[in-house]
Amino acid sequence: MPRLKPNQNCGDFSMRIAKDGTWFYRGSPIGRKELVCLFASVLKREEDGSYWLETPVERGRIEVDDAPFVAVEMWWRTCADPFAPLGSRSAEPRQCLTFRTNLDEMVTADAEHPIRVTIDPESREPRPYITVRPGLEARINRAVFYELVALAQPETVEGRAVIGVWSEGVFFPIDDAPTAQQDDEDDTYDQAAE
Repeated sequence: MPRLKPNQNCGDFSMRIAKDGTWFYRGSPIGRKELVCLFASVLKREEDGSYWLETPVERGRIEVDDAPFVAVEMWWRTCADPFAPLGSRSAEPRQCLTFRTNLDEMVTADAEHPIRVTIDPESREPRPYITVRPGLEARINRAVFYELVALAQPETVEGRAVIGVWSEGVFFPIDDAPTAQQDDEDDTYDQAAE
């Protein structure tokens, strides 16, 4: 066989990552988690949004339906600010949120690993993500998102009332804060349901 040049472009690898995080090769799911983890370790994303598996020898494009990873578990803990002077108010413990992906990669939400939530303008359905590595995100699954929302608190960001969560001293907005009118409508709906 001829030797490949470094980073030789091999075109399309016929691989796809489904919305639920399942990896497929030529339409068949890849059943070995160790193999999927190996592929994931060389996954890159280009500025144009395309995904590539890239080794020192070759690179090939793959398809990703939504995000390449899924956040399937979250841990809440308190942690100290490593940069705060001892005895100062900022040295008090603060909230840290750590997520586990479907490939057992652990990532703590912070400035380099932000939580991002997009809201569908028509259905108001949230689509939450956390950055795992530069350019690569994990979609936060529904159960974990409910846990995240349970920790949400109101804040004002750029003059806008929002709800969101804190992690490692960084605030991550989730959605606009409910208005008094929305609260009244919710109460009316709850009473009608009873």
